[in-house]
Amino acid sequence: MKKALITGGARGIGEAVSRALSKEGYYLYIHCNRSIDEAEALCAELGNAEYICADLSERESVKLLAERCGDIDLLVNNAGVALVAPFDSISAESARKMYEINLFAPIELTRAILPAMLKRKSGVIINISSVFGEVGGSCEVDYSAAKAGLIGFTKALAKEVGPTGIRVNCVCPGIIDTDMNGDLTFDDIEAICDEIPLLRMGEAEEVADCVAYLASDRALYITAGVFDVNGGWNG
Repeated sequence: MKKALITGGARGIGEAVSRALSKEGYYLYIHCNRSIDEAEALCAELGNAEYICADLSERESVKLLAERCGDIDLLVNNAGVALVAPFDSISAESARKMYEINLFAPIELTRAILPAMLKRKSGVIINISSVFGEVGGSCEVDYSAAKAGLIGFTKALAKEVGPTGIRVNCVCPGIIDTDMNGDLTFDDIEAICDEIPLLRMGEAEEVADCVAYLASDRALYITAGVFDVNGGWNG
């Protein structure tokens, strides 16, 4: 049975990814930080899953998470936090924590699990970035920069490990109907959707379907790709 680690896998997009990969027959390591109740309930429902708690803003926790999972076939770097405020008003500590979770944790977690994949000459890494990593977002400068870094990381690593058969891809969701966007007002959502050709928010399951496809053998010739799941928002 193939094994997968999904960071932030108990809620939102991560939960949808966990459910999709469970249907594909993976044994799941579902990472969470504070969403312990949700992770426990999800694991009980899915069956072939266990949850692991770790604070991805701390490097030592990232290392321990990798050690707990061992030799996995698939890594989905999904966990992320938003940071919405004017750039010059954000404290250095808030920015540091956001970069640790959104960019450095995926890089260090990948670095830790990669040797086993290289030895086996197979494996899949999927990074969840954002539309703002491609086009930037006002009052989300640090968030946009971190997500852009994840895209660059994806493309460079894919070229480096491609000869071994390891595939690395990136998925960039647009505005998705999850708790992360729960602070948006009805007027905010309506204004954003007016800019989206499909005129609606996306669903977490639609992102998960893209991840599940990229993880599957149906995508064996796809690597270094950046896949938009955003209704055409940045088209």
